[in-house]
Amino acid sequence: MPTDNAALDIVMMGRSVGGARDLVLLHSLLSDRTAFDRIAPRLALERRIWLVNLPGFGTSAPAGPGLEDFADRIATELPKLGLSAKADLLGNGFGGFVSVALAVRHGKLFDRLVLVDTGAAIPLQGKAAFAAMAERVETGGMEAVLAMALQRMFPDDFLAANPAIAEERKATLRAARPDHFAAACRALARFDMRTELANLRHPTLVVVGLRDTATPPALSYELAQGIPGAKLVELADCGHSPHIQDPNGFWEAIKPFLQLDGWQHATAS
Repeated sequence: MPTDNAALDIVMMGRSVGGARDLVLLHSLLSDRTAFDRIAPRLALERRIWLVNLPGFGTSAPAGPGLEDFADRIATELPKLGLSAKADLLGNGFGGFVSVALAVRHGKLFDRLVLVDTGAAIPLQGKAAFAAMAERVETGGMEAVLAMALQRMFPDDFLAANPAIAEERKATLRAARPDHFAAACRALARFDMRTELANLRHPTLVVVGLRDTATPPALSYELAQGIPGAKLVELADCGHSPHIQDPNGFWEAIKPFLQLDGWQHATAS
């Protein structure tokens, strides 16, 4: 069910089953909410799923200049639409950085965190790539970053074997507004919440594709080490978007932590 809300463009799927929490999904910089199309229907059998187009993506209005502004917009709008008292939160890449900001600034809205190929800060040597992408789209439109974006999302052998997925993702990127995309790149490059991680008390699962070149595994390791009690799952063959590249493997990685696929009932019996 889509919402009619210019502040935040959302599709909701499924329903709460047996008291299960809502699950909010936040996409990467290089995509939109359709990135979860291969996993959302399965999740929606057991949860009410919130597929959010982040501010400046889809028809969501842009937020302020920082990722903190992205987080504040989400924290303001979702409760208005009926978000359950404590929801779980899953973010990939850029959406994972926003998820960290949400946990730090609005932690009472969320319980479990699943942080996928993401981090709490872009290292100095990585900031130039985001500056370059911002400049490219401002001068050449989204077409100027399509090839770079796909190589950041997926390993080369996966792209070669899955041309339909490559074209699908290109279409999504072409639909983005260059000015909003550039602003998101710069917001991500400025973001740093590493020192706040030690204060988080959310049960956290960090999922990392070991072939991720967009958000290198070192950032996920830093994240898992920084959040008290965080668990880490490695996906050896995946890049930046395991939920697209290997939906079944991704499902297996997250289902015990989120108590999916009958896991809760099986362990309680």
